[in-house]
Amino acid sequence: MAKRVIAPAGSLSGGIVLPGDKSISHRLAILAALAEGPSEIRNFSPSADCASTLECLQRLGISLDAGERAKSSRSASDPGTTAPVVRITGRGLGGWREPRRTLDAGNSGTTIRLLAGALAGQAFASRLSGDSSLRRRPMRRVIDPLAQMGASIRSRDGGFAPLEISGAPLRGIEYALPEPSAQVKSALLLAGLFASGTTAVIEPVRTRDHTELALAEFGVAIRRNGLRVEIPGGARLGGREMTVPGDLSAAVFFLAAASILPGSKLTIFGVGLNPTRSAVLDFLVQMGAAIRVKELAEQSGELGGEVEVASDRSTVLRGGKICGAEVARMIDELPMLAALGPYTQEGIEIRDARELRVKESDRIAVLAENLRRMGARVEEFEDGLRVAGRAEMGSSGLQGAELDPRGDHRLAMALAVAALGGRGASTIRGAECVAVSYPDFFAQLDSVLRR
Repeated sequence: MAKRVIAPAGSLSGGIVLPGDKSISHRLAILAALAEGPSEIRNFSPSADCASTLECLQRLGISLDAGERAKSSRSASDPGTTAPVVRITGRGLGGWREPRRTLDAGNSGTTIRLLAGALAGQAFASRLSGDSSLRRRPMRRVIDPLAQMGASIRSRDGGFAPLEISGAPLRGIEYALPEPSAQVKSALLLAGLFASGTTAVIEPVRTRDHTELALAEFGVAIRRNGLRVEIPGGARLGGREMTVPGDLSAAVFFLAAASILPGSKLTIFGVGLNPTRSAVLDFLVQMGAAIRVKELAEQSGELGGEVEVASDRSTVLRGGKICGAEVARMIDELPMLAALGPYTQEGIEIRDARELRVKESDRIAVLAENLRRMGARVEEFEDGLRVAGRAEMGSSGLQGAELDPRGDHRLAMALAVAALGGRGASTIRGAECVAVSYPDFFAQLDSVLRR
């Protein structure tokens, strides 16, 4: 188990290009495999999670090449860097082959839930599983609506992986999600491609719409009316050339670090700014972070641009509360926002976020435990937590400590950022877990840190 020592830093400066958005990469790969003919996906996420999706597709008979890298321009005056290119030759809706072995989703909830939707209407049986963490995550939320469509899915202990899926004819349904979930919505839309009639999903609040945008790019006549999304059965998808924007969830770690270290000035190029994902930027600005967005443009159906962040001795982060519909719009960024609490005046409070307890770890409990090790004052609730700010903590601030994110990539990165502004070095156990979403996180962080 690798350890990473995080020493206090002075500031961040320079510019970085982020890896491709993990959520979008998953979806484009699966849709490209369901399309007819070749697709090329540029700036594909290098995460272990997305590698799991590609491996599953290969076991389903899909031909793909994930070895090439191509130039990725940062700006008109910048020569750019290289980014992964994935080429996938789709076999159409009925072209996948029965896998000889269990499909291993690794640590990826997106992989197992989206593939469950795409496999439900296939003419063969398949088995989906993952690592010990994934096998503890609830799958009933996707099994039940797929069963209503006619899918035959057996699970362990009434709702946990492995999932044994026997392909069956599907029928379109109208389904109101009992709780917000972009993964469940996406699974039903993918299953809807194989169903007779129309499949409609009604959300309680709007969640990330990457699947809807990608389906439209591949030629599907998807319809949206408020919180209702409809997809016709039997649509044909055509191969496409697509570019994945930089991962906004990854950008938040750098935005947070630059906001707590005075004298920082950082530019992040090519960031995805999908309106269903960008609420976190609004929240940071409302807190007092000096963030500016420019060079907005649409590519492959997604909005992107440059994000600049700066801070000085006069920068004051006020803090705030996240609850209700905003939770679903910032679910991946909540650990980092909570870890900002000790650097704000009023602290950070998160409620209505029970979903955090069934992620890669119990993110509420593990985050509270580690922040307390650093000297933070944390009140834990069943559906969230409150991290005290400077008004309560005084000048004590955070201190170096031995930290254990319990194999959770987002917690490891959030705690690393929190440690940058503390007194004394912190050690993060199992730091290699960041590879689940961001293999180069520590290298890119080191490249812009100024001690």
